[in-house]
Formats: sequence, C-alpha cells, structure tokens
Amino acid sequence: MEIEILTIGDTRITLLKSPGVVISGIQDALDLMGEASYRESYRIIVHKDQMTDAFFDLKTGIAGEILQKFSTYNLKLAIIGDFSQVTSKSLRDFIRESNRYGRINFVSTLEEAKEKLLKK
Repeated sequence: MEIEILTIGDTRITLLKSPGVVISGIQDALDLMGEASYRESYRIIVHKDQMTDAFFDLKTGIAGEILQKFSTYNLKLAIIGDFSQVTSKSLRDFIRESNRYGRINFVSTLEEAKEKLLKK
C-alpha cells in the first residue's frame, strides 16, 4: 500500500497513492486506518477507483461497516470521484447524509477533500 502524508498546518492527511482497487473489504480499510494512525494521521483521502464497487452497492453492507470503523476510531475519510451520475436513490441519500455529518465525505477534487478534512 503506497501512501503519502500531506501536512497542512498541524494536520496530517494520508493520501492513498496505490493504483487500482486497494480497499476491497473491511480488513483493507482497517489496514489503511492503522497505517495512517501509526503515522499520526487521522484523516484519509482515497479515490473512488481505489474502492471496491461493492462499497457503492449499499446492499453489501461494506459502506456501513467502513463508516462504523471510521466512527469507532475517530478518523475521517474523503472519497474523490464523480458522484453526479449516481442513479441509486439509497446511495444518493447515503452520500448526502455522509457529507452532512462529515465522517465520510464524497467530493470531486483533491482540494475539496483537503478542505472537508480540515474542518473540525
């Protein structure tokens, strides 16, 4: 797993750099969270294409389980991608609610991801 630590002020943000699907299940998310925490980074940025498609199929439960882990370990996540074409009402609702609470954020750009993750 290739990561980069971005330091903005006194905040460290982990940026997942590995190409392709890196998070294919809960254990992969936990591994990334552990690596970030080890580096004293409690905010993580990934790209949509680094997540398994099953994450975006809410029936699988993977998104809910990952959200629960981020909440339990007090970490934040930003997922960069184009979510404007999402047709599933339940996924649109999940994205809207996630963005409202700020634990998991669905954003369009790296700059937007940084901005969301820097909010307290």
